[in-house]
This record gives sequence, C-alpha cells and structure tokens, in this order.
Amino acid sequence: MHRALSMNEEGPMTDSRPTVLFVCVHNAGRSQMAAGFTAALSEQGVRVLSAGSEPADRVNPVAVAAMAEEGIDIAGKQPELLTVDAVRESDVVITMGCGDVCPVFPGTRYEDWELPDPAGLGIDEVRPIRDAIRDRVAALLAGLVPGEVAR
Repeated sequence: MHRALSMNEEGPMTDSRPTVLFVCVHNAGRSQMAAGFTAALSEQGVRVLSAGSEPADRVNPVAVAAMAEEGIDIAGKQPELLTVDAVRESDVVITMGCGDVCPVFPGTRYEDWELPDPAGLGIDEVRPIRDAIRDRVAALLAGLVPGEVAR
C-alpha cells in the first residue's frame, strides 16, 4: 500500500542539495523512472522525491524492467501520496500528466513534461518513454547541478 511522502524520511531538512519532485497520477511509471534516472545521473547530487495524486499499490513492473535494462533498480520503490509539504520543500517540481492537482508555491520552478503513460504498455512501447525521460533528466541536471555533464 502507498503512504504519504514524509520529508523527514528522505533526508535531513538541512540538506543543501537541490530537491526535485517528480509527480504523476499513480507514481508507478514515469515519475519513478525519472526519479531513478535523477538519482543515478546526479550521483546523489540532487535530493529526489516522487509522488502521485492517486498512487498505485506498486510500481509498474514493465517500468521496473525497462529501468533494469539501464542498470537502475527501482524494484524496491513504493508509490507515495503527493503532499503539500513535498511540493513546498522542492526547488523543482516536474509534473507528468497530473493536471492541476499539484499545489503551486512562489519561488518554486515548475515544468510539465508531456509523456505517454506507460500503464498497460509492453516493454517495446515503454523503452521510448524511458529514453525520453532519461534525455529530459539529463537536460534538467545540466542546468541544475553545477559541473554536471549530461550522460
């Protein structure tokens, strides 16, 4: 079952790294893949959160398989419920098809990434979504983390 995302569980509140929150409806595919790529490509230089407005019971197994092909393990991740605190504490909020459910705070950078939902798709259809997410994450990191080289 999903649980509410707690900022204290993810790291100390004094963490000076930029925080990026990825949000999609079920927090089971796109946002989980984006969080996995961000953690891997930033080499932990970014504090990564992901959440959903209506979290699923588990991460999409096809998304897990697609990320495993890239050497990134998201199998142990659990969909989280989007909270106002998670948005408030984030420097960048990336939404992926969740509409207007995300609260807006002044000073927070927001981006909406239009990407197909991988729910119900096979691995051959999810790979291009995964690859598009990887490319967008690399571009995001290039502008967010000093000295970060897009891979």
